[in-house]
Amino acid sequence: MPISRSEFLAGSVATGVLMSSPSVLAAPKSKIKAIAFDAFPIFDPRPIFALAEELFPGKGGDLSSAWRTRQFEYTWLRSMSHHYADFWKVTEDALVFAAKTLPIELTPEKRARLMQAYLELKTWPDVVPALTSLREAGIRLAFLSKFTPTMLNAGIKNSHLHGMFEHILSTDRVKTYKPAPRAYQMGMDAFRLKREEILFVAYAGWDAAGAKWFGYPTFWANRAHLPAEQLDIAPDAIGANLTDLVKFVDSHHG
Repeated sequence: MPISRSEFLAGSVATGVLMSSPSVLAAPKSKIKAIAFDAFPIFDPRPIFALAEELFPGKGGDLSSAWRTRQFEYTWLRSMSHHYADFWKVTEDALVFAAKTLPIELTPEKRARLMQAYLELKTWPDVVPALTSLREAGIRLAFLSKFTPTMLNAGIKNSHLHGMFEHILSTDRVKTYKPAPRAYQMGMDAFRLKREEILFVAYAGWDAAGAKWFGYPTFWANRAHLPAEQLDIAPDAIGANLTDLVKFVDSHHG
């Protein structure tokens, strides 16, 4: 049975929400009407990294790190050069390159298993209670992610999230990647709301910065407990999980 908003807030772990600026605390409540999520605040990527270690004992961590780095570099390079490829291809290309740099032997079977892991993702434990609470409060929800529609829909199916999100927005639709402004613009176009009415929830610090530059109020779900990016801009709040997000929205909702 879904728990109520008040029950969720009362029973949540007191991890706290770090406000990035004193002005956030002093300002009147903003009118957050909708939330756009990156994929990884919702879907837990750790099984991919665990599989990499299983397939390449002692080298899985290095492979995962090199793979993730090259994924982002390829998305940015393709965006800037206007040579777009969707995130599934980018992910596979990055994996092949990362394996060659170590070097390790990436057989077709292991390559297929690692790619398939992206289609088997499920949510973090705190996600369903948090999303249920937000929807009960009347907050509209969407994905706004670089994942392809196939990747997003697979995660939704695996996690039984059908009907939870009003919009499933893949940047594949506009053939670019965040932090390009037209990628973030998809949220405004879909919700038909002002940018200050849409909270963007990022998994990466750079994505939080990009969304804030675009003009969205921004929450960084810093699950990896990383330091803030040195980009002369900060999210409106930083939390460790979506429990912290619910607390933040509760204090800044209409």
